[in-house]
Amino acid sequence: MNGVHDMGGMDGFGKVEIEPNEPVFHEKWEGRVMALVRAMGAGGAFNIDTSRFHREALPPHVYLSSSYYKKWLLGLTDNLVAKGFISRSEVENGHASEPAKPLKRGKLTLDQVSRVFTRGTFTRDAQAPAKFKIGDRVRCRNINPVTHTRLPRYVRGHVGVVDLNHGPQVFPDSAATDRGDDPQWLYTVVFEASELWGENADPTLKVSIDAFEPYLERA
Repeated sequence: MNGVHDMGGMDGFGKVEIEPNEPVFHEKWEGRVMALVRAMGAGGAFNIDTSRFHREALPPHVYLSSSYYKKWLLGLTDNLVAKGFISRSEVENGHASEPAKPLKRGKLTLDQVSRVFTRGTFTRDAQAPAKFKIGDRVRCRNINPVTHTRLPRYVRGHVGVVDLNHGPQVFPDSAATDRGDDPQWLYTVVFEASELWGENADPTLKVSIDAFEPYLERA
């Protein structure tokens, strides 16, 4: 979706402020939020792309004024309400008022924690031959979906060169809307900075993104 989260290439937000020796969590509640997200995901309440979409869908003024883990908390709340695991009234009252909706894979138990914190693979079997090969010139399609996508706005309509082929992967655009894995070929595409930012861009710079095949067309 075209949300405020897609900040690549946007001006006016100032430089990135780096916090020296930044801790993993600034407050205890942040760790609890991360644990809730991982536990509900492990139980089958949602996948990573659905989780990302609900954070992206936060209103701009909320997104920009919220800390990293507050975005996680608000996105998680909206996600669980949308999927019927909790109600808005339960959130407001701070306690359950209805029996819990069962999780597809059951509750997270202590012996499963190490598995949950080990990154799984998103590689899948190919459904069709790859359309592009290394060295091909491709143009990113100008798409504006209202749901989740991994194609940044700043590359849409621009031409780059295929640098790597990562093989078929779970397609986030489909997974986020519960339409299954829908495996698609994933490529690294390299752009000249001037192609993206115009004649004032640094001529020595290049930008690379990982782009799924449905995002691309032959240039």
